[in-house]
Amino acid sequence: MERAIVHMDLDTFFVSCERLVNSQLKGIPLIIGGGDRGVVSSCSYEARTFGVRAAMPIKMALRLCPQAKVVKGDMELYSRMSHTVTEVIEESAPVMEKASIDEFYLDLTGMDKFFGAYKWTNELSAKIEKETGLPISYALSVNKTVSKIGTGESKPHGHREIPSIGVHSFLNPLSIKKMPMVGNTTFQLLSRVGIRTIGTLSEMPIEVLQQMIGKNGTDLWKKANGIDETPVMPYSERKSISKERTFSSDTMDIRAVKSLISGMAEQLAYQLRQEKWLTSTVVIKIRYSNFDTETKQCRVTYTAADHTLARVALELFDKIYTRRMRLRLIGLRFTDLVHGSYQMNLFEDNAQLINLYQAMDAIKMRYGNDAIGRAVGFNFST
Repeated sequence: MERAIVHMDLDTFFVSCERLVNSQLKGIPLIIGGGDRGVVSSCSYEARTFGVRAAMPIKMALRLCPQAKVVKGDMELYSRMSHTVTEVIEESAPVMEKASIDEFYLDLTGMDKFFGAYKWTNELSAKIEKETGLPISYALSVNKTVSKIGTGESKPHGHREIPSIGVHSFLNPLSIKKMPMVGNTTFQLLSRVGIRTIGTLSEMPIEVLQQMIGKNGTDLWKKANGIDETPVMPYSERKSISKERTFSSDTMDIRAVKSLISGMAEQLAYQLRQEKWLTSTVVIKIRYSNFDTETKQCRVTYTAADHTLARVALELFDKIYTRRMRLRLIGLRFTDLVHGSYQMNLFEDNAQLINLYQAMDAIKMRYGNDAIGRAVGFNFST
């Protein structure tokens, strides 16, 4: 049976949320992001016409579009609106995957026997917009890759159906930049040998692509040819992630304990980024040698940056460790998670810091979680 996969993406989600609560922001160039040293988290289409893009330093964005209004951003609001959209989709869709805070995949395979899948999706889209006020774009096709590219080509506030017979004619003229797997490095590498369109990429021998970009060459070739068997994974909300360490012997070495907390924060934050989560609550747990157990928590702006989370965790430890008594156990938990595409705290962190995280994460992905880290977190291994 031919698959029917829908990709849905809320248009300029952060911008749309801000405009819902402040109608004066409609129709003007709008930038969501931090202060002068921060970067653009999102921007309106009005700002994009001036060349403003996500992840661009705020200073550069304002040079391109000095009349733009800059809003710091409210992840609490975005999380709440995302949850509302998720509930609307879950009420109707047989299988839904929440790919990020503003992006969804639906598997409607077999629905055409009873009700047209494209018509059904159009009605769901209208329901989402009616109940939330948020504009949404979508595409229906035979797999996740083609439907995602289709959504991108339909924005803003558009939709399309790409049947199996039309997949190649749709993909072939498009730039390889449109493909989810192709970042700037891969694009430059392929461009240097004349591969600039998906059609050209689809005609390349797999062996050549493997030599150029490694094991991902096969997957890239398949997607360029409209082949993607990746299933839609049913959505389940993750509540928290955590780490604990029970000491082999009770300790009062507070310096070593703090080093362990920093190491835990770094490892958990890396896990958040890899799984595309953001957290808004940090919980520290200690158990004294007499088995008394205490916890303390603190709310933070949604983030996945270990320098922020480690600082908060250490501050909580200083507040909770009040007895001159040996410790038996230390634990750290991040809770109140929401899905976010690669974001740490783009409303506060500057471009240099984000580049540092991306470089460190790339090293960890290639050589393992312990390949690189902050020196303060290496005294204990967890």
